Amino acid sequence: MEILREIEARGLESVRFSFADQHGILRGKTLAAAEAKSAFARGVPVTSTLLLKDTSHRTVFPAFTPGGGVGMPELQGAADVLMVPDAETFRVLPWSPKTGWVLCDLAFHDGRPVPFSSRLILKNALAELAREGFDFVAGLEVEFHVFRLTNPRLRPEDAGQPGAAPEVEAPPAAGDIELLTTGYQYLTEQRYDAVEPVVELLRADLAALGLPLRSFEVEFGPSQLEFTLSALPGLGSADAMLLFRNAVKQIARRHGYHATFMCRPRLPNVMSSGWHLHQSLQDRSARRNAFTSEKEDLSPVGQQWLAGLLEHARAACAFATPTINGYKRYRPYSLAPDRVVWGKENRGAMLRVVGRAGDAATRIENRIGEPAANPYLYFASQVLSGLDGLRRKLALPSSADTPYEAKAPALPRNLAEALAALRADTTLKMNLGEGFVDYYCRIKEAEIARFELEVSDWEHREYFDLF
Repeated sequence: MEILREIEARGLESVRFSFADQHGILRGKTLAAAEAKSAFARGVPVTSTLLLKDTSHRTVFPAFTPGGGVGMPELQGAADVLMVPDAETFRVLPWSPKTGWVLCDLAFHDGRPVPFSSRLILKNALAELAREGFDFVAGLEVEFHVFRLTNPRLRPEDAGQPGAAPEVEAPPAAGDIELLTTGYQYLTEQRYDAVEPVVELLRADLAALGLPLRSFEVEFGPSQLEFTLSALPGLGSADAMLLFRNAVKQIARRHGYHATFMCRPRLPNVMSSGWHLHQSLQDRSARRNAFTSEKEDLSPVGQQWLAGLLEHARAACAFATPTINGYKRYRPYSLAPDRVVWGKENRGAMLRVVGRAGDAATRIENRIGEPAANPYLYFASQVLSGLDGLRRKLALPSSADTPYEAKAPALPRNLAEALAALRADTTLKMNLGEGFVDYYCRIKEAEIARFELEVSDWEHREYFDLF
């Protein structure tokens, strides 16, 4: 096997076998290099409760009851599932040069795929699209923050699960970091030069991973950056986003920095981070961009796809913006969307058509996402929404030249509203599987329930003295 020969030739000492959980967080095991052959042949066992946790790592479902709380006997009692390595994803980690890394799919011991695997969800959606004669192509535009870490909060009293109690703070807090820039000098070369040493640390290792980097930018807010990646086929682009996000965090931490893809950190003068997803379709027979029209800005296929994205936009928010925090970004006149509209080259619209007649790079930019989204579920929601527009030949409504004033449905105001929209969307629920939608919503609802039990600073300021 070529990978085994490469492991030996490079003198690797360990290999990380990882899978993306329901939140898009990498989980897995690190094995000695000598164990890699067995792992590629038989898979790597991993505890199934990793699929049942919310973002605090609490197990939401009663795993020790019949069916593991999700109606699957295979998951009962915290039984193992198998990580099945995808050999095409193998990398050597530049920041840990004796370490290999490989992305895995999840399977039961009899070989059947685990239906809660988010990578499987995207694979199934892409297969449906392929049957219609198209491939999904995606380019990534990702904003995030990088801070100098001054206190990693590793004292014994800092231990605990996030949000466990008011006295437990999730590291790092505002007093434990320093800014790299004070912000508000968007795309200023002088400000970029000030952060270039940190950008270069990230760029060098990300390039060594083989990620298709395009640009490195100083964003608007304090200590905020934006990296863009070239377009790739759907699964490859989702894999790239997963690796990009985790690599940035690991590289930064090794050099004394904290990188966060949280949408809106609680810091003075902060700007929200978004994840703009550029998407198009490749016609499998003609081998050309199916959104390109010789006469119009968007082909009939592109118009129907866009109409499908609009039709299911509120429900798809549950995957594009899957955190409580992310909904604080939806603000009018802020270069972030607040309602379900599209526009031609308009950055205030939720969906922005980029290109013109005859442009081979014509695409649709969805500006709704947050950088913490699970890329497999975000992509799958786009594919299934657009596919519904194609199959039903949905008519495209007029563009919104003034997107913050247009009469159109508002985006969900919070995660609970997005989950309700998802549960009510019969098309997405049917194509994702009713069991998966219920499973996903129950995990996110557990996060909401914990959040609502916390007393916020706002409540204390508002009521403690007044009443």
